[in-house]
Amino acid sequence: MILVDTGAFVALFDPQDGEHERCKSVLEGIQQEKLCTTVPVLTEAFHMLSPDSRGAASLREFVLRGGAVLFFLDSATLSRAFELMEQYADHPMDLADASLIVAAEELGTSKVFTIDFRDFSAYRIRRGHGHEAVKIVA
Repeated sequence: MILVDTGAFVALFDPQDGEHERCKSVLEGIQQEKLCTTVPVLTEAFHMLSPDSRGAASLREFVLRGGAVLFFLDSATLSRAFELMEQYADHPMDLADASLIVAAEELGTSKVFTIDFRDFSAYRIRRGHGHEAVKIVA
C-alpha cells in the first residue's frame, strides 16, 4: 500500500502544476499497488485545487471510483497525530502529514507518494520500539 500526500494529488489533477507530468509517470508505474490517503490530505488538496476547478472534480471522481481508499482517524489515531505534531514542532508538521505517518504506522506501510521530500525525509514511522524512515515514492 502507498499513502498519497497532498502535493502529489494536486500535481496529478492540476495540469498546470510543474510536477504534473512526473507525478503522472509515477502513478502509472505504481498501478499494481493500492493507494490510500486521509481526510486531512483531501481537505488540503481540495483547498489548493479550488472547489470549482476541473482538477477538484477529477480528484473527486478518482476517489469515488476507488482510486484511493481512505484511512479515517479515530480518537486514538487523532491523538497520535497530535502527538506527532508536537514532536515535530520545530519542523513543523501539519495535520495532513501527521495523518499519513499515523496511517503508515497503523497499516504497516512506509511508502508515501509525495513531492514534499524535505519534510517526509525527516519523519519517522514508529514500528514497535524502533522507528523507520519513510520510503518516498517519487
